[in-house]
Amino acid sequence: MLADLERLTPEEMEHIFFGVLSDPDAGEEVRLPSRPESAGVARRLVRSVLETWKLHQLLEAVELLTGELVANAVRHAGGRMIGLKVVRRPGWLRVEVRDSSRAMPCLIVAPESVCTNGHGLKLVDSIAERWGADLLPRGKGVWFEIKIRERAAA
Repeated sequence: MLADLERLTPEEMEHIFFGVLSDPDAGEEVRLPSRPESAGVARRLVRSVLETWKLHQLLEAVELLTGELVANAVRHAGGRMIGLKVVRRPGWLRVEVRDSSRAMPCLIVAPESVCTNGHGLKLVDSIAERWGADLLPRGKGVWFEIKIRERAAA
């Protein structure tokens, strides 16, 4: 299965996985190859999901933060696959990226002039209402949550 996924183009992955992520009741995870272009695939997938769920006000933030988490997983985890999960609960949207490494992420607080990379989690920390990482039986899940400002019914 992994070999089949690795042969897919980013467009083919988006087509296959959109239906899995867009079901708000399923809470399913999609598995993406751990390669740099998967960050773009993940951004486009969450964008499509949020458009389907009519959460247009969250598009930019969620797309940006998803790309950061996927890029970190690809860059630092060393596994062949990553998982992506989008969950909507009353008042909240949660995006989780899972990888096979049990090394927990850390927020770098060095000034940008000292370090030219490693600021992705600083961005996540400044935009998301909350974020964290959980150890899993095989790896970890790094997640962020953004508050959904529900509109009152007219």
